[in-house]
Amino acid sequence: MTSLFDSYIMVDWSASSTPVKGANSIWIGHLQWGRNDASLYRSVNPHTRHAAFREIKFILTEMQRRGARTLLGFDFALGYPAGTADALGLDVGDAAPWQQLFRLLTDRIEDSNTNRNNRFAVASDLNRQISNGAHPFWGVPPQQTTPFLKAGKGNFDQPGSPQQHRLTEAWIRQHFRGSPKSVWQLAYTGSVGSQSLMGIPILETLRSEIPNTQLWPFETGLRSLHQEDVPPGSTLIAEIYPSILNPSLREGDVLDSAQVRALTYHFSQADQAGRLSTAFSGDNSLSARKRAQIEQEEGWILAI
Repeated sequence: MTSLFDSYIMVDWSASSTPVKGANSIWIGHLQWGRNDASLYRSVNPHTRHAAFREIKFILTEMQRRGARTLLGFDFALGYPAGTADALGLDVGDAAPWQQLFRLLTDRIEDSNTNRNNRFAVASDLNRQISNGAHPFWGVPPQQTTPFLKAGKGNFDQPGSPQQHRLTEAWIRQHFRGSPKSVWQLAYTGSVGSQSLMGIPILETLRSEIPNTQLWPFETGLRSLHQEDVPPGSTLIAEIYPSILNPSLREGDVLDSAQVRALTYHFSQADQAGRLSTAFSGDNSLSARKRAQIEQEEGWILAI
């Protein structure tokens, strides 16, 4: 079977407020197929999000010039639990909830070229809009707490509260190793909320500057994909969760780097074997209603 992609980029993102390399920083793994079915893998560890954006844009531009089809994965949530856009009072009449949320975060997030950012202030204001209290976002350094953002988790069982988790996180816990955190958690071990706040605006900019780029499953639907769905020179962006794998560590390896490398090869090999196509369809047991909320607002984690 012919593979869907010629190039695979996996990204371990970071919400750091200072330039950083090594552990708990940004790692980019890129694997591409060359002549005689030989693969070439390259790892990059940019010290800021701005540097990471330039690196990813450079790779995608070069892959597009070659007519290569690229799968680009990011390890943060690309969507929020169903009902979030409505809770924020966003008008979804002319755009899907995920689009409105992407636009909102792109407008509000400020991120300097030294990683200084306003993510906690943005989360605080979003809490004010959603609940007029310190909910649903939570997790913040003591010096940045506000009346609308606290260190501890709020009550997700209270009337009118958004869901704590998306459907895909429950699916990952059931079928794979690891326990993905809620997108509302901004700090502490394993948290992903800050990475999403800082990453989604990057994706919006990438989509505006790189032609022939689609977000899965928002723009493709939650369905099996085939070669005609991924034209030459195009890029498909997906959400990934590196902890589905348990990578082998080489001498001197940073865990983040090893996970990115393992996942890049994992998807490449699954694609070469013809098994990646159906992974884009999600869980076969999903109802039509749940598929709609995934495609319109929540997103799904690519895993196989």
